[in-house]
Amino acid sequence: MLDLSMIVVSLVIGMGIFRTPVNVAAGAQIPELFFLAWIIGGLIALCGALTYAEIGSRFPVTGGYYKIFSAFYHPSIAFAINCIIVVSNAASVAGVSIIGAEYFGKVILPLEMQTEFSRIAIAAISISLFYFINLLGLKVSSKTQNILSLIKIGMVLTLIGAVFVGSETTDTTSVFTTSSGAAPTLFDYGKALGICLIGISFTFGGYQQTINFGGETKSPGKVIPRSIITGLAIIFILYIAINYVYVSVIGFEQLKTAESIAAILAGKIFGPIGFTVLSCLIYLSVLGYVNVNLLSNPRAMFAMGEEKALPAVFTKKSKKSDVMFVSLTVFTTISIITLFYAQTFDKILNYTIFLDCIGMATSAATIFFLRKRTAHLDKKNIYSMSLYPLMPIIFIAAYLFVAVSIYADDPQAAINGLLIFACFIIIYFINRFYHQKTNINSK
Repeated sequence: MLDLSMIVVSLVIGMGIFRTPVNVAAGAQIPELFFLAWIIGGLIALCGALTYAEIGSRFPVTGGYYKIFSAFYHPSIAFAINCIIVVSNAASVAGVSIIGAEYFGKVILPLEMQTEFSRIAIAAISISLFYFINLLGLKVSSKTQNILSLIKIGMVLTLIGAVFVGSETTDTTSVFTTSSGAAPTLFDYGKALGICLIGISFTFGGYQQTINFGGETKSPGKVIPRSIITGLAIIFILYIAINYVYVSVIGFEQLKTAESIAAILAGKIFGPIGFTVLSCLIYLSVLGYVNVNLLSNPRAMFAMGEEKALPAVFTKKSKKSDVMFVSLTVFTTISIITLFYAQTFDKILNYTIFLDCIGMATSAATIFFLRKRTAHLDKKNIYSMSLYPLMPIIFIAAYLFVAVSIYADDPQAAINGLLIFACFIIIYFINRFYHQKTNINSK
């Protein structure tokens, strides 16, 4: 159970907690809504993780998160969703690279050069560096990734210590304001909550990979829910604790516009050297995230090429290093294009999470089909969540709410997401028409 719990922890804790609290604080406007949003985000994550665990238990195949779409939706929809998942992952690489650049830039650049362009340049160089390394056939071992996960957990625990050594700031009273200047209503608070959940969804992301646990766990009915609840409880406590420290030490009003918040806390504990060291550690963690995505996502594109969902060119490999160089190049290109197109973390965040909303809501909905299709299975050998169908309904509704919130806050990001989805459906039918034509001509 402990191993599975730690896997959940390592999947979820990423770079977001060192940046998104700024977005959440700005959206919440008041501390009460800020902490309430994190609590709600944790409950949504729990509903999602248990839903995906049951899907994995009832559909135990390798790469389950990619294959459930083709098993339960029309091939065109499955193709489009899998493509936007890859695009979303590429955008996440761009977003996380920006976080790393924000921290690292403060260490290596003088104040006058710490501009938006310099952040984009550092992020682009970081992605390009690991692109060329991966072209050489470098494979990062699981031990290296585990070390990076432990570094991140250690950083969170260290930063929580700032509340004991850093003097609490004198913060001004926060006031919730509306665009009209009138007294806020429940609708206004709900709208603000939706904005908060955009960043929180990014920070809690990763639990969808619990779909891969269900078919390989002994006594799944007991082990899976206990492990997931334990893992998410650890994450929830760490997130609430570090957010409390951010508010206490930096100040809620200052948090709304602060940069390099984790490094600020490190500076409170260890002085200037702490700021520098933690900034470098966060940048190293970002490099690990970039590398593991450059390793995994091209493989998904390669598999789609093998299944003829993507053109056959995506199955090409280098003869010397056996690297899937076409898929790797395309994925890296999407990441860098997103970086220069969106430019800021906030824009990338909206774009990424909107695409995620499509993938998460449609993937979680497969549980309703699976329950009927696998009703004959022995209940002892599979995991069945409690409170069904309430938990998946809450999860799906939450992501639809986030999608609507993104549209209200940044319509262009949402429209771009829908256009990308529609384009992939069109590409599917063009690709199928081409294959049919080729088959007819070859006969």
